[in-house]
Amino acid sequence: MSQTPQDFSTLEERITADYPSLSRRLQQTARFLLDHPQEIAFATVAKLAERAGVTPSTLIRFANHFGFSGFSEMQQLFRARLVDELPNYNERIRAVRSATGETPDSTELLWEFAEANREVLDQLPGRTDPRLLERTLDIFERARAIHVMGARRSFVVASYMTYALHHIDKRTFLVNGLGGMYGEQVRAIDAEDALLVVSFSPYAQESRDVADEARRRGIPLVVITDSNLSPLARLADVTLVVHEAEVKSFRGLTASLCLTQTLAIALGVRQDKARDRKAEDDGAERA
Repeated sequence: MSQTPQDFSTLEERITADYPSLSRRLQQTARFLLDHPQEIAFATVAKLAERAGVTPSTLIRFANHFGFSGFSEMQQLFRARLVDELPNYNERIRAVRSATGETPDSTELLWEFAEANREVLDQLPGRTDPRLLERTLDIFERARAIHVMGARRSFVVASYMTYALHHIDKRTFLVNGLGGMYGEQVRAIDAEDALLVVSFSPYAQESRDVADEARRRGIPLVVITDSNLSPLARLADVTLVVHEAEVKSFRGLTASLCLTQTLAIALGVRQDKARDRKAEDDGAERA
């Protein structure tokens, strides 16, 4: 059985390749989906079935044919495509209004964003392997200094992590690429340091290059990303996968910020315990 497509372009290739062998109804569905990808991203199954001239069960059967558990899982790839191809917020807003015919007011949007982010926060602890958290903290505790990098949307998370680590007195540097100096900043990372890279789909090339260089030099690397299939995951010593909320093609950062705050405070607790142990040992020696 072929692997379930993980991005829109792969799904598009699979649909094209399988098209001749599909039933007449599934071919009709395939044509509609590929001809109206923007509408597919947001409309309900009932509305799409009506527009495509098929039953809702046909849409679900179509998704199942390509390995998805349901139509909504496949629909996520259409939404991700919109995010990747329409990086401008104004263009996304127009796309959403065009596809759904909706013009939500500010209070409706606030409720939608709050509810979506509440849901991912509820799921975050259960989806995060405690062993990976401890391995990350082991790396950070041993490191002489922690270097943190996040490009584009991920910069917010990297910047906050740098701020938080400074406040627990951990030597920290933000790899910000100022003046296009990513390469120079990475070369300044010592073998006794550690690197944290934050990167989400479509995975900024700058982040890939920095992670590649760290891997080549044997620098301990922790990655926060959105999938174990991320190109950065294969390079990391520890990969922490975070699923963020998405509302009308706008992705949040709430879960990532919560995770980084947890890592920083947990590291601070470790450091504080280490200082207490050292103080006790010093006191015992003097006695």
